Amino acid sequence: MLIKTFSSLQLLRLLSVQLLLLYLAACANLTEEPELAVQSAEALQAHILSGDVVDDRGRFREVFCSVLEARGTDLPDYRSCDAALRSIGPEQGATGMPVYLGDTRADFLVLLVPGLGWNCFEEWLSPAFVGLANAAKYGYDVRRVEVDGLSSSASNAAMINDYVASLPQEDRHKKLILAGYSKGAPDILQALVSYPELAEKTVAVLALAGAVKGSPLAEDATQAQANMLSMVPGSRCEKEDGDNAAVSSLVPAVREQWLRDNPLPAHIRYYSAVAFPEPDRVSWALQKSYLLLGQSDSRNDTQLIVFDQIIPQSTVFALLNADHWAVAVPIARNHPVAGSTILNHNDYPREAFLEAVLRYLEEALH
Repeated sequence: MLIKTFSSLQLLRLLSVQLLLLYLAACANLTEEPELAVQSAEALQAHILSGDVVDDRGRFREVFCSVLEARGTDLPDYRSCDAALRSIGPEQGATGMPVYLGDTRADFLVLLVPGLGWNCFEEWLSPAFVGLANAAKYGYDVRRVEVDGLSSSASNAAMINDYVASLPQEDRHKKLILAGYSKGAPDILQALVSYPELAEKTVAVLALAGAVKGSPLAEDATQAQANMLSMVPGSRCEKEDGDNAAVSSLVPAVREQWLRDNPLPAHIRYYSAVAFPEPDRVSWALQKSYLLLGQSDSRNDTQLIVFDQIIPQSTVFALLNADHWAVAVPIARNHPVAGSTILNHNDYPREAFLEAVLRYLEEALH
């Protein structure tokens, strides 16, 4: 059936997705039939309320619910607010105040930094980072930063800095909000520490399912596995383009040591949106890595343990009921066969979510 539905080129690109999944599964230590070691969400709730981070899930829920209900099915993949966000206990921050849904009154430039391997199969995703067009309707200036999908956080930090340094003159007065998905989050954090001028222009950082403290899956993976993506037809990444060290950047010991050695700039406000899917929201193709991580901690999004997605001393504003790919990788809409089979829970109201994040940040940073 797949062969009859896809062209040869489409099949090869679908294989590129599968190669990345194989890398992320890091199956060197995978048992034949891994079992989930189920942990309670109470520890996550306690961590969010502990004072180490700020809990503002209540206010974001109000904003997201307002956007979802106002836009309804005009935006794709509509879900109720309760279905889109996880609830694991009382949420702080709710104000009951009306949510502004008009044109933006802020003058921020929002820069999105994608994760590992993104430019390798970006063309196959078409369009990438869905939600930008909807955000632009309300005057939000959101752009994607081109980084190298196979390079280290240090290498990509330089690319982020170069991007900002080369902004047109008319954009240079704007304050920056830097948003990193997956590996994009540590790339951003490293850029802010390494380039003080960039940090001076930045008012906020958002980690979206961010690999802030790395992923245990990287401990048994190899760069050679990731580099297989460069051989897929249509790939826009080459292992020779950067330092070819993406995987080592995601090793937990590396990321945790980096955080200990590098205090983050204190004037910037940090925000964390955590992907924490209910088990029935995990796509079939991600079940293996979900179970593998689940052998040590069931509180994961198939690639990252939930605690490792939180920037230290940040504001935690959302627990998303979506697996790691559903948060930001729009496969199912553009490739319905994949969406109905191997990635059967890839749907998420991303446009509404991005708009809600922008409105939430505009309110919080006014």
